[in-house]
Amino acid sequence: MTDRLLIMDDEADFAGFVRKVAEGVGYEVRTTAKPAEFRQWLGAWQPSHIALDLVMPEADGVEMLRILAEAGSRARILIMSGFDARVVDAARRLGMERGLDIVGTLQKPVRLRDLRSLLETNRQEDDAVSEATLGLALADGRIEPFYQPKVDLHSWRPVGFEALVRWRHARLGTLGADDFVPMAEASGQIDALSNAVTTHAIAQAQDWQSQGIDVEIAINLSARNLTEESLADRIDAQCRNSGVRRDRIAFEITETAAMADPVRGLDILTRLRLKGFRLSIDDFGTGYSSLVQLHRLPFSELKIARSFVRECDRSTEARVIVKTIVDLAHNLGMSVVGEGVENEDIACRLAELGCDVGQGYAIARPMEADAVPAWLTHWPQDHPTGLAKA
Repeated sequence: MTDRLLIMDDEADFAGFVRKVAEGVGYEVRTTAKPAEFRQWLGAWQPSHIALDLVMPEADGVEMLRILAEAGSRARILIMSGFDARVVDAARRLGMERGLDIVGTLQKPVRLRDLRSLLETNRQEDDAVSEATLGLALADGRIEPFYQPKVDLHSWRPVGFEALVRWRHARLGTLGADDFVPMAEASGQIDALSNAVTTHAIAQAQDWQSQGIDVEIAINLSARNLTEESLADRIDAQCRNSGVRRDRIAFEITETAAMADPVRGLDILTRLRLKGFRLSIDDFGTGYSSLVQLHRLPFSELKIARSFVRECDRSTEARVIVKTIVDLAHNLGMSVVGEGVENEDIACRLAELGCDVGQGYAIARPMEADAVPAWLTHWPQDHPTGLAKA
């Protein structure tokens, strides 16, 4: 992964010197002395590192530190100045107190050896999975969904796919959601992450629709997503512009997420349903308010928690719970998905209990979008009457 250094300095010769050293140790570099251009690149280019002069004609470094803090920047910041050392140190402490990652200070004139050492020491490759590298991955388009199939447990016909977020990491390979989604939640990047997955999934639905592939795509929403009041309008516009049918897009929400802000969540989820999207309550049975959520929110599908599904082939209690959930959902006019189908015995048991749809490794692991058409071709040939006939 290439590190990105944004240099804010009005001395062209010095900025050029820093640029040459940084490029020599593997950084991509941009330089500016204009506050407006600095702000633009801060948002559009997402620098992983910033080299900041404290004294400039159009802005001072303390003001730029405030701008970085207000923007929630996670970049590693190097302060450089020819000003008094005590002032430079005061700026460093101010940046740290504002929550910025100040990695060092250098007094001008800067020695080549000191600058190179500081830049090499703070390469992002030493912190392979971080808030900053996630931001860069989002900006570079390296966050995208893989697709896990869902099949009708009675006809064995593929009916949809769940879009599961993946990070194509330059050093660590393909990372699963557990490796970075909690960090995205904690750092406030979950909206950008969800937007990336939604945009990919809707574009993929358009592509599959043009190929005659008529399946539903399910997209996960987090609690933070359910605070954006324009969410339904924004996603509806994406579908309208791409020609994707709303009933081919579903959104999965855990009951915990739906309870984070009950009133606003009800507002947003109801508007999604009014626009024609489907809603699925995920991990049903693991929260403290499952029945309350079914009563108050307009879900069209229920996904049984995998903890019950994976035990239903060998536990009487789990079978009773699954059957009760299936009957409850059907009585409410909802379809039921069993998630975590890890072997054919579970698939057969779920079908016996009346579950509509299965999803899990026994059917298929999440796959890249390009692999889906071939999988759809081979699935009915290899599984005409169920997993046991493979």
